[in-house]
Parts: sequence; structure tokens; C-alpha cells
Amino acid sequence: MSEDVDAMPVPTAIDEYRVADGRPFGLEDVVGRDRPLVIRGLVREWPIVKLALQSDTAFAQNLAGLDNGADVSTLLLAPEAEGVIGYTSDMSGFNYQHFKLPVSMGLQRLAKYSRRENTPGVVIQSARIRDCLPGFLDDHALPFLDPSVEPRLWMGNRVTTPTHFDSQHNIACVVCGTRRFTLFPPEQLPNLYIGPLDFAPSGAAISMARLDRPDDPRFPRLKRALAAAQVAELHPGDAIYMPPLWWHNVESLDKLNALVNYWWNSVDTDGYHVGHAKTALYHCLLAFRALPPAERANWRNLLDYYVFGDEKNVAHIPEHRLGVLGPLTPECLEQLKQGARLYL
Repeated sequence: MSEDVDAMPVPTAIDEYRVADGRPFGLEDVVGRDRPLVIRGLVREWPIVKLALQSDTAFAQNLAGLDNGADVSTLLLAPEAEGVIGYTSDMSGFNYQHFKLPVSMGLQRLAKYSRRENTPGVVIQSARIRDCLPGFLDDHALPFLDPSVEPRLWMGNRVTTPTHFDSQHNIACVVCGTRRFTLFPPEQLPNLYIGPLDFAPSGAAISMARLDRPDDPRFPRLKRALAAAQVAELHPGDAIYMPPLWWHNVESLDKLNALVNYWWNSVDTDGYHVGHAKTALYHCLLAFRALPPAERANWRNLLDYYVFGDEKNVAHIPEHRLGVLGPLTPECLEQLKQGARLYL
């Protein structure tokens, strides 16, 4: 098959759920579905959303009033970056400067740049709301999530976060402006040209291929990924659920955009949860990458059987002798952790 795809693929729309009066949305509507879902109107009653629908000024004034002065992580991109977070041309560094400043100062910069034509990109990233806007929590919550799930703020102007994945479940709520989400199933990894795991903007490995440049000869398989893409535009009050390991590209389309997101893990038992899976990836690279091909193939079979297989693979073992192959009880978790420590 040719590496090139002549026609520009047309992405499909992400499935939607519309929050209707009398039918509240619940966690059971997303967990276990293993595909993304747009939730129209999920946070339409949030006070900050109602202010954003009035004007950017009303939104910004309210948010600034909640600011407690704590510094948050802020990126500044030169105009020539075209608002796309990424690498310098020679990959010797990243194409932004990193600052720490309060939310209200970030809002002031955004207001200043909104009057320019060739404007720098500004984005506040992953700011834990409890640390910088604690009063926000009083009137803005997702009641179906455990209170321990901490919301985070993402705010900026016309900036694109390139295609990346999260290892956790994610619900992202748009509270100001419009954002376009382009999602790819996990199996599209070979077609997305992901950059280094350990040298990545903001710590998340990103695609080196821009979605708005599908004919870039360096990335001929990108159109295959685009043919499998799912897309949606979200407005204030809308939200999106993204399952773990789904790749997503996020474009902020207005002069002022803000989003509040919630990450949580699939399992949280006795202090050990699925969030550690990303650490396991590094252990696997260390353990298997240098082995001869045949030996790697044998380990792949073993992992498929014991890690990614189901309970039928061990049905022949008496339940009281399953040990680390049994249900993840606190005792089993402790055995697994002890066994892992032996090989660290």
C-alpha cells in the first residue's frame, strides 16, 4: 500500500450526549465506554460560564477577583510559533518561554495581546484551582466525581496543544471561548509521529506532525490518522470525556479561552493505582528493548498472557493459590509491590 493518501480525510463527529432537564449526567454514562463523548451543557449552570456568555470582560473580572496571588505555570510563545506549542526547529529546546505569575497577571497579558494583530501566544497550563483560585470551588463542581479529584485551569489565547495522551480518565469543561478537540484512537500511534518520551513540552510526549499540514512530506502516514480522527467544537458550558490513552489535539479558537479539567484513575486501591502504568512503560523499555528479537517476542507473549489476558488463563489454578495472579486485594497488591522491589 502507498504511504500517501490523495484525498484529505474527513473526520467523524464525536458522539454526543445532551444534558436535558430532569436527566442529570452521571459517571456511569462514560466509564467503561472506551470512546470519547461530548457532553453538551454539562456545566452550563456554572456562574463563570454565564459570565463568559455575557462577555470576556465579565469572565476575566470575576476570575481575577478569585485570584489569591499564587503563581501558576505560564507559557509565552513568540508570534512566529503560530500559537502551536512544540520544539525549536533543531529540537534543541522548546518554542516558548516559561514563567510563573498569578492568574490575574496572566489575564492582564491576554487583554493586552488581544488588541494586537501579530500576537504572542499565552497559555496558563494545568493550574490546580485549589492553589490559585480557591473561591472558585464553592460554586463550581462536578458532583458525580469524588471530591478528591482536583480540578485544574487551562487558559490562554489562540494556542494549540499538539496531539498527546493522558494515562488517566479526563473530563474537560469549556468555561470561556471555543475549543476544537481532535481525537485519535490509541491504535493510531504509528501514524502520529510522536516525539521523545523524555524531552517533551510540558512533560507530555506530543506529535511532531501538525494536523493543519497534512501534506508535510516528513509525515506521510498522518493522513491515515486523520481518516480515523473524531472532532468536535465545544462552547462555554460544554464538556468532553476522553478515555485513557486516546490521543487528543486541542485548539483554542478565540482571543480568550478557558477550560477546567478533571483527571482520575481507573483503580485506586491501597495507594496503588493505574497512574503507575506510565512508570511501568519506562521499566519495560529498560527490561526489554535491548533483548534479541526472539527473546523480546517471547516476553511479549508472556505479557499478553499474564498482564493483558483474562481470568480464563489462570482458571486451572485453585483460587487460594492464585497469589499475584488473583484479584487486586490489598494483600495481592502488597505481594506485587514486594516483587517489583526485588528487581528495582
